[in-house]
Amino acid sequence: MPAARPLSLAGPLPTPRRAWRRLGRVIGDRLPKGLYARSLIIIIAPVVLLQSVIAYTFMERHWQLVTRRLSAAVTSDVAALMDIYESYPQDRDAATLERIASERLNLDIDILEGAKLPPPGPRPFFSLLDEALTDEIRRQIARPFWIDTVGRSSLIEIRVEIPGGVMRVIARRSQAYASNSHIFLLWMGGSSLVLLGVAILFLRNQIRPILRLADVAESFGKGRELDFRPRGAREVRKAGHAFIEMKRRIERAMEQRTTMLNGVSHDLRTIITRFRLSLALLEQTPEIEDLRRDVDEMSRMLEAYLAFARGDSGEPAAAIDLRALLEDVRTDVERLGGHVSEVTVEGQSTVTVRPDAFRRCLFNLAANAARYGDTIAITARQETRWLAVSIDDDGPGIPPEQREEVFKPFVRLDDARQDAGGSGLGLAIALDIARAHGGDVSLHDSALGGLRATVRVPA
Repeated sequence: MPAARPLSLAGPLPTPRRAWRRLGRVIGDRLPKGLYARSLIIIIAPVVLLQSVIAYTFMERHWQLVTRRLSAAVTSDVAALMDIYESYPQDRDAATLERIASERLNLDIDILEGAKLPPPGPRPFFSLLDEALTDEIRRQIARPFWIDTVGRSSLIEIRVEIPGGVMRVIARRSQAYASNSHIFLLWMGGSSLVLLGVAILFLRNQIRPILRLADVAESFGKGRELDFRPRGAREVRKAGHAFIEMKRRIERAMEQRTTMLNGVSHDLRTIITRFRLSLALLEQTPEIEDLRRDVDEMSRMLEAYLAFARGDSGEPAAAIDLRALLEDVRTDVERLGGHVSEVTVEGQSTVTVRPDAFRRCLFNLAANAARYGDTIAITARQETRWLAVSIDDDGPGIPPEQREEVFKPFVRLDDARQDAGGSGLGLAIALDIARAHGGDVSLHDSALGGLRATVRVPA
């Protein structure tokens, strides 16, 4: 019997490709999503990386090297003065030594007989001079010492213990420290900022036509007309001209469809009118009344079909008073026998939509609610970038699994509700109008116990 394999609680180790994808996904989630921000990162990141490498190399190879050499030279001078002082005792007052140090080495020295070294002070957080000078004194002199590189900005003080006292040496800071090297960093940083500023300015001018094209395309999808002239780089202008040509083709196709539908509706209305005239000339019997009602229903269904096919696409968008529009919808619904208990508008009441089409969308939803419910509530609220209008009723509602089906044209569900006209197109027309505005229609459970239809369009 083969031995059983030991079970491992740990999962399989990620492959390098999977780990790389996961890292890329994490980085992508944290990067900005806008084109302008990403373009700035593409420009700024290499410049910052290059400047960082140059600054690090400069600090490591030039600044530290020069500072250490200068510190070594000053330390050598101090060591030579100490050797002279200890090798030639005839100059006990150190006058000659002070003169040589002042005239030849630019150092001021004092012999403090019987003095002790001060207690060590706090070292600076970052000082190349303090570190380099300390290392050189320990290497060349190898005696107890005390240094002050921060007390006076232009001078440094070195105290070294000698037999019978302390030798104090004061030197200029520039003798032991490359004090002007930071000017290179300032020039490098300043020139980078200027170049980045120019690059950002040009980049902004290049991104602006792309953003303008995106705004125009979004407005066209919402049924709004904006003036647009392609600008920017050759590729951006090419995309702009392609959008204009596509827009013209869509408008031409919509115009041809509207013209064809107008012709069809004219011919069909002519035939329906003949039917009505013929029925009016006949003797009014119950059978004739039934035929007249059939002709009226045929006329309403024809108008519904044409409205659905046309989609009210030729209507321009305009700013309207939402509260007044909802009151008109309320009046129309009450004429059908429905009861609208309340109309509430939260936030700004002025919106930009296609007035007649949007009114038809809301009326279809409200009429459908009035057909199956006794009480209707209409609520409109302004969200961040959206307008949401909810129509609640206390009717039987629609099961969640069938709510998508009712938006299909000519679909009738056994227990679902359709539009008040009976053509099976009311909800389909409402959805088509909402999507033509760049929005959507969704169905949910209502607080009144029935169905809630919510229209969301860009504000």
